[in-house]
Amino acid sequence: MSTIRQIQVTIDCAEPARLAAFWCEALGYVVPPVPTGFDTWEEYHHSLPPEEQVVYFACSDPSGVGPRLLFQRVPEGKIVKNRVHIDVRAGLGLVGDERLATLEAECARLIALGAVHLRTMLADGENESCIVMQDIEGNEFCLD
Repeated sequence: MSTIRQIQVTIDCAEPARLAAFWCEALGYVVPPVPTGFDTWEEYHHSLPPEEQVVYFACSDPSGVGPRLLFQRVPEGKIVKNRVHIDVRAGLGLVGDERLATLEAECARLIALGAVHLRTMLADGENESCIVMQDIEGNEFCLD
């Protein structure tokens, strides 16, 4: 029987620091402290020679409950639908119109951060409403 209790979700991307910043805003996550001598991560990244440019960037849940997210730069762009995606549990415990209104409000907030609304799936008697979106690099995720 495994004793692993923590996971990290790794996401391939073109701009690790930018995508981490989006997900920090979306989830209330935080990035590690900026290295001494720099005011921002962007300033630090620009100080590095090209061969040391950021390949990975992580963010984490400040409460320690949610999984750490690691964003890794890859040379290829996104081509097809994700096989794994993040569910943002914005409507947890809510049903009907109250749930849909909460999801729509969160959708609007995330659109302002650069996300894209793909479709709203309305409650059908078996499943509650959810909203399918894309982050700033086109990775699908759901508001549920």
